[in-house]
Amino acid sequence: MNAPRAVRALGAAAALGACLVPLAASRSVRAQAGRTGVRDSAGADSAARAQRAGLIPAGYGSLRQDDIALTVQILGLTVKAFPLEESVIRTLAPDSYRTLRAMREDKAKALEETRVRLGLPSVQAWYVAFSNLEQGEARYDPSDLLIRSVGRDFRPLRWLPLRAGFGDGRLLQRAMQNAVYAFDPAIDLNQPLVVTIGTQQSAAWGEVLQRIERERSLVWSRAAAGKP
Repeated sequence: MNAPRAVRALGAAAALGACLVPLAASRSVRAQAGRTGVRDSAGADSAARAQRAGLIPAGYGSLRQDDIALTVQILGLTVKAFPLEESVIRTLAPDSYRTLRAMREDKAKALEETRVRLGLPSVQAWYVAFSNLEQGEARYDPSDLLIRSVGRDFRPLRWLPLRAGFGDGRLLQRAMQNAVYAFDPAIDLNQPLVVTIGTQQSAAWGEVLQRIERERSLVWSRAAAGKP
């Protein structure tokens, strides 16, 4: 090849290379943008799924335990019950959330034993407290608790006392007994339900659900702003 032809060949190669480099860079940028878009989309989908499931971030709630409790009054007794599921207790103020989560975790081994023994996919933990604000002694039956959900009645599978003497069924004036109850996981916490003690009942879960849903929205806002 003579000198002029060599120069022309080198010039053509250089021009082709100049075209290919921006093209390759453009493809790289588009590919990277595509991967970023996929990651962003996946993250958004994950956050959306978490929000739909009620899995709000912990530590941003502001509700009190009484805000999520179903309360029944019977024969001088006040009975309060509410689920210990994360989707519910994360709406509580941080101190209450940590206390109840630790309570549930303390009974985790016994709850798991119950699940395995009964062959269930999981068990649903509830906090139940009996208190006597009347004069004299009050009696209660730990097993006399019924939850009606989606057309079915659910009795406790097991109760795990938090204080000695829970199973005695007696309360002096201004005394309280409480326990973690294990229930069938088929209880649908996203639908209205009724808690019955003896002949009395509370059907206020629909109102509680509305309160919980409002708080979940507030928690997402606080978490986004980084303000508990």
